[in-house]
Amino acid sequence: MQINWFTVIAQIINFLVLVWLMKKYLYKPILQAVDEREKKIAAELTDAKTKKNEAKKEQDEFQKKNDTFDSHKKKMMDQATSDTEKERQKLLDQAHKEAADLKLKLEKASKDLQENLNDQLAQQTQQTVFSITKKALAEMASTTLEEQTVQVFVKKIKAINDKDKKQFLKDFHSSSSPISVKSAFDLSDKDQKSIKSAIGSILGDEGKYNFETDSKMISGIELATNSYKLSWSFTAYINSLEKSMETEKNDTRQTVKQ
Repeated sequence: MQINWFTVIAQIINFLVLVWLMKKYLYKPILQAVDEREKKIAAELTDAKTKKNEAKKEQDEFQKKNDTFDSHKKKMMDQATSDTEKERQKLLDQAHKEAADLKLKLEKASKDLQENLNDQLAQQTQQTVFSITKKALAEMASTTLEEQTVQVFVKKIKAINDKDKKQFLKDFHSSSSPISVKSAFDLSDKDQKSIKSAIGSILGDEGKYNFETDSKMISGIELATNSYKLSWSFTAYINSLEKSMETEKNDTRQTVKQ
């Protein structure tokens, strides 16, 4: 069989032309499309990875902020609990203090009331004793109770011991103030003269005197200078009697307890 080289060459040329045409208009666009597709996919993957990283970063930041918020919230709750406990303790301490103060005030008020009642009772007792004594002396003696009081006081002045006499003289000579004589009743001129005479027997001269009437005293007379005082009254006897009775009462209570 004889080969037709013209045909062979024509077919080769046709094949080469076909290959060139396919490469230029088919393979190359397909390869470019595939390459662009790959690039697009790679870009999308890169973008997705970037977005994923950003999302992870945002998630981490959110978690961090959430943890910070939880920590801050816990700290605030602990602080609020601590402040509440401190305030509660403060209110309790204040309430205890107020209760203690109120207890002390009530005890003091009760004590003051008892003392006032005791003072009133003592005053009433003294007044009653004075009234009875005055009446009894008035019936038994020709002189009044006031005269008896002056006489007893004059005797008390004359009976001053040496130590008190020195103190009286020292205080009298060191002071320019008059000698104060207080009494529960108005002293007559005769009574005042008797007292002056008794004091003069100690001072050796006529001193200055200031006679006053004190209604709070109960049948008593008081002589006083700046630092020296001499007095006599039924009040002292009644107070002594009251203390004696109170002592006996306490002793009786102790005996009963035993």
